[in-house]
Amino acid sequence: MDLIKLLGQLDIKADWVGLRYVNESTTYRWVRDGHPQANDRSSSKGLMVEVLVDGQFAYYATSRLDIESVQAAATTAVSMAKAAAPFSIHKFTEQARPVATGNYHSPYQQAENSLSAGDINGLLVKSCEALKVSEKIVSTNALARIVNSHHLYVSSNGSNVEQQFLIVTTGSMAVAQDGPIVQKRSDSGMQARSWQTGLESLEENRLLEDSVRVGEEAVELLSAEECPSANMDLLLAPDQMMLQIHESVGHPLEIDRILGDERNYAGWSFVRLKDFGNLRYGSDLMNITFDPSVSHEMASYNFDDGGAKAEREFIIKDGILQRGLGGVESQIRSGVPGVANFRASSWNRAPIDRMANLNLEPGDSTVDELIGCVEKGVLMQSNRSWSIDDYRNKFQFGCEYAKLIENGQLTRTLRNPNYRGISNSFWKNLKGVGNKDSFEVYGTPNCGKGEPNQVIRVGHASPPCLFADVEVFGGEQ
Repeated sequence: MDLIKLLGQLDIKADWVGLRYVNESTTYRWVRDGHPQANDRSSSKGLMVEVLVDGQFAYYATSRLDIESVQAAATTAVSMAKAAAPFSIHKFTEQARPVATGNYHSPYQQAENSLSAGDINGLLVKSCEALKVSEKIVSTNALARIVNSHHLYVSSNGSNVEQQFLIVTTGSMAVAQDGPIVQKRSDSGMQARSWQTGLESLEENRLLEDSVRVGEEAVELLSAEECPSANMDLLLAPDQMMLQIHESVGHPLEIDRILGDERNYAGWSFVRLKDFGNLRYGSDLMNITFDPSVSHEMASYNFDDGGAKAEREFIIKDGILQRGLGGVESQIRSGVPGVANFRASSWNRAPIDRMANLNLEPGDSTVDELIGCVEKGVLMQSNRSWSIDDYRNKFQFGCEYAKLIENGQLTRTLRNPNYRGISNSFWKNLKGVGNKDSFEVYGTPNCGKGEPNQVIRVGHASPPCLFADVEVFGGEQ
């Protein structure tokens, strides 16, 4: 696909023109109770034409890649920009589209065609069999999703970027029942094992060992005590920290949301522009980075979809809010420092401010030290439910599996664990952070935002974290 040639053939009057091509294929395999339910392979490719006219950006996409269709799309985009320009909230220049040149390729060992459809289905059937550790397991599920995504981006001011992503998601889940009691257990959350990697993620021994553990823990939950209801210490495992970071840090710090772009659809934010550089978001132990350079993390890349170079930046340092999750456009509008996170979910969507890799940096404590300092508390793993208000402030989250902590020791298993809090005060109660040996990388393939809606891939990494004085409660409350 020669985008530079195509760009040179366009006959339009614009201050800036960009072409963004995406060719993406997705393979999805799902087995339930040992029987294949989905053996899908889909593909989508097309081109987004972006123009800057009279200080206004406008977009028009086409799935037809001949010059006539691209010319028609570009002409339409110019007309839309001219129509919108009198009502624009900001007059942009080429400054909003930095020149970018370079490439990126996901790291992997085994290519996506190294296993056949039959091989993958066979592994998922075996996973379901391994999940069935007892007659009390009444349902089993195993899935694999493989995404190969090729991106090209060129612009009239000299950008020329190629990025190739290979992403693999695996998941297993068991549902156990004993009379009226039903419990679900999954492998770190059903799709949390999402990474930029190859089919080495489908290594059989690892899949089957994890499936046995998931099945055993589902059965274990049937006879477990209900989680107690009280204010106490809460130790969150990395697979739950993923959700905590995503909802109470990531979404509130998206600058376009703070500016009001999302207010009518996915909510506003409790954060204000004046808070950047000033707000104590959490305790001194809270260090959050935007880090698109972590190997294998789901949203690693070298350039965002506006051409900004992606580099590691502190979002929150020693508990103080430093910068927002906003691309160059939002940085210009707000005057707030941001990051290279101007991203589109596909060729037929315009880029908007999105989370990418948002991580909590390791501290100095071992897991045993975190547990050992707790007189009474709960360790929670794997998200089961979430609810947060439209200011991304008050939240209530539920987990699949928990352990009671008494006098510095893990004791009894607990079922139906939940907790609630207010984002700012919750993070101020962060009193312990695991070290680099306990740092784990996860991802989510389905973060939704925008009108029209965009579902995008996000990465989160964290060690276990200990919070004081959290309202914990069980399922019977």
